[in-house]
Amino acid sequence: MIKITFPDKTVKEFESGITGLDIAKGISNRLAKEAVSVGVNGEIYDLTRPITKDADFAIYKFEDEQGKEAFWHSSAHLMAEAIEALYRGVKLWVGPSVNNGFYYDIDLPEGKNITEKDFPILEKKMLELAQQKNEYIRKDIPKAEALKYYTEKGDEYKVDLIGGLEDGTITFYKQGNFTDLCRGPHLPDTGYIKAVKIMSIAGAYWKGDEKNKQLTRVYGVSFPQKKLLDEYLEMLEEAKKRDHRKLGKELELFTFSSKVGQGLPLWLPKGAKLRERLENFLKKVQTEYGYEPVITPHIGQKELYVTSGHYAKYGADSFQPINTPAEGEEFLLKPMNCPHHCEIYNSKPHSYKDLPLRYAEFGTVYRYEQSGELHGLTRVRGFTQDDAHIFCRPDQLKEEFIKVIDIVLYIFKTLDFENFTTQISLRDKDDKSKYIGSDENWAKAEAAIIEASAEKGLNTVIAYGEAAFYGPKLDFMVKDAIGRSWQLGTIQVDYNLPERFELEYTGSDNEKHRPVMIHRAPFGSMERFVAVLIEHTAGKFPLWLTSEQAVILPVSERFNEYAQEVMKKLALADVRVSIDERNEKVGKKIRDNEVKRIPYMLIVGEKEVENNSLSVRKQGEGDIGIMSINEFSDFIKDRVAEELK
Repeated sequence: MIKITFPDKTVKEFESGITGLDIAKGISNRLAKEAVSVGVNGEIYDLTRPITKDADFAIYKFEDEQGKEAFWHSSAHLMAEAIEALYRGVKLWVGPSVNNGFYYDIDLPEGKNITEKDFPILEKKMLELAQQKNEYIRKDIPKAEALKYYTEKGDEYKVDLIGGLEDGTITFYKQGNFTDLCRGPHLPDTGYIKAVKIMSIAGAYWKGDEKNKQLTRVYGVSFPQKKLLDEYLEMLEEAKKRDHRKLGKELELFTFSSKVGQGLPLWLPKGAKLRERLENFLKKVQTEYGYEPVITPHIGQKELYVTSGHYAKYGADSFQPINTPAEGEEFLLKPMNCPHHCEIYNSKPHSYKDLPLRYAEFGTVYRYEQSGELHGLTRVRGFTQDDAHIFCRPDQLKEEFIKVIDIVLYIFKTLDFENFTTQISLRDKDDKSKYIGSDENWAKAEAAIIEASAEKGLNTVIAYGEAAFYGPKLDFMVKDAIGRSWQLGTIQVDYNLPERFELEYTGSDNEKHRPVMIHRAPFGSMERFVAVLIEHTAGKFPLWLTSEQAVILPVSERFNEYAQEVMKKLALADVRVSIDERNEKVGKKIRDNEVKRIPYMLIVGEKEVENNSLSVRKQGEGDIGIMSINEFSDFIKDRVAEELK
């Protein structure tokens, strides 16, 4: 017998060797139909894989992140099978699931290629194979046998891949006439896949090395229902309209210059003001929670990042060192702010009475991302983190962690990011080589996050292998207005950097003790947060944040003087307002300013001048009545106060 512990803490006993599908059927037939994979002790399993020991157990549906991973990885195998059938002699590299579907890197026979006109043919073949309902069958393979199989097949890419694997860890998956090297997980059979769409093709160097041959990367997406595919394609169309790169240009928020360099955004006046308002908003919150501002340089000696471990982690993604031959010093553009904050802590001795210390900085950091991975503001080479580091005693850790959660929740509520889940990102259970620090410290840090999240009643999932290299973290996964998921905000517990930098405080026992460090960034980075905010709001920012709260539209040039008077009075009342003085009909001015997403339009003509009033229109809704200048300024203040409650 084995014991299965479900997420609701229910414990049940089952016969050894039972599968996830058996358990789903035992609970309900409907669940058995909806289940696509299972979690066993934090690892995603095939539904059909036997469970042979006591386990923490979860059943995943397609809508779960883990369910999509299994579904889309299985679909990558299905696509590879279809490609093999259509393009004889093709060679395969790897085919993982990604955030929005899957891809497979392939090497097509000479003279063959895939273009957009081939997409429908490939989709048709995939659905034809899916309808055969072939099982995904897992088989453990000795390394010698695996090498023999792919050597005889003439697929040097898989041979190379197997060469780096250890004997006893190699598994094959077979469905129909297709066999692939893979560790899973997979669906029970191909029949689960009901709708597919080939999305695009791209070039991809083998192993990501531009010195190697360029392969063809085929991207696809799949669903268990045709309706879900239709909804997804509609969402993509809506996403195009909300693309922050397009709207950022239209709203004059930011730009890029090839002379400045790829991935280095230039903030235009309206964007800089929007960003400044976001910073001031967070600074006000931080002040209320006892944070103190600090400022650190954009560079640091290489040894600083060697000590912290960031050089080993980010060295390959850093810009080239800055050398000073005369002094023999070597500097790096900083990849993270935390080593600098550790040195601020170390600048003077501390007592247990001084803690917690909370240092906050909007600090710009630099990482050399590959040019092909750059994407608007969401993936850049220079970005500003709303960074803060809390140095506290171990007995203060949970309370401080909960206070940070409160800050994040307030920010999300104010900015209408209330549809979110949280991910507790822990160490990989099996491979601990990529992390620093002792098992004891990791256990304490992980326990603190789990306890604090439970106390706040957060809707959490646990993800093994997603921790930062120096500590576990709580990541906030936000769904935007059209249902896309973004990782915004993170809180990390760190026992390791305090050890590396030998941070100390004098305890009540007059002995030296080590503080615990909390890393937190509610926005994550200003660049990425603004990008997500643009796409979430479709450029219609909250009234307190938008660059222009109102625009004055004179009916003709005769009323420009009155418009100027109105603007001065509103500006004195802290209402952000501009005037559209173009010699155009008021109807065209209204249409043009609707496109600019300015919340309110103030029409001024003969009646408004006579009555010292404004005719007020709301963006997207039309006329909302006549107001005096004072009434309108009070109206704006009331709306802003409501948004910031």
